[in-house]
Amino acid sequence: MTKPRNTRARAFDPDPDAPQRCCDMPNCSNAAGYRAPRSRETLNQYYWFCLEHVREYNARWDYYKGMSPGQIEAHLQADARWDRPTWTFGQTGSPKSHTTTEEDILDPLDILGRSRRSRAEQARARATPVAPHPLREALAVLGLSWPVSMEDAKTQYRTLARRHHPDTNNGDRAAEERLKQINVAFTTLRTHLMSEGLEKTN
Repeated sequence: MTKPRNTRARAFDPDPDAPQRCCDMPNCSNAAGYRAPRSRETLNQYYWFCLEHVREYNARWDYYKGMSPGQIEAHLQADARWDRPTWTFGQTGSPKSHTTTEEDILDPLDILGRSRRSRAEQARARATPVAPHPLREALAVLGLSWPVSMEDAKTQYRTLARRHHPDTNNGDRAAEERLKQINVAFTTLRTHLMSEGLEKTN
């Protein structure tokens, strides 16, 4: 059985993109298979050496050659920030600093968006008055929302009572039962509104 060939490049294999030419080291006629940057300022421009001379070149290479300690420290700090400017937390790069907002932050999963919507819904819920628990069923039967005035409750009751009265529904028992539910609901709501009105006047 034939073993699969290992196509992974070995550590010291020549660069497959190496030009077909001799080593750049003077008086060397070996094939140039390994690249090395020409200088700190031109890292994308290369010398091409044979393996022996690229090892020699790399052993002598000093990226920080000619730089002062202060320049080296500044360069290291820039590398730690991926060469991007930074500002004090809570500020952006504009001349006038301002507090960082959620809009300033990259949010590909919309986590902050969901958080904003959740807070908005909670604020709306707090702003919307909640009906007392004993009145919720009565309001649902009458088709009313909270808060409601006595006048609105009476108007809605009259409308529903006419619609579901047995005399206007040919004695339909279902309409009669519905009217009973409406009467109970209106009585519950009226009692609460009247007692609430009395409490406010006292």
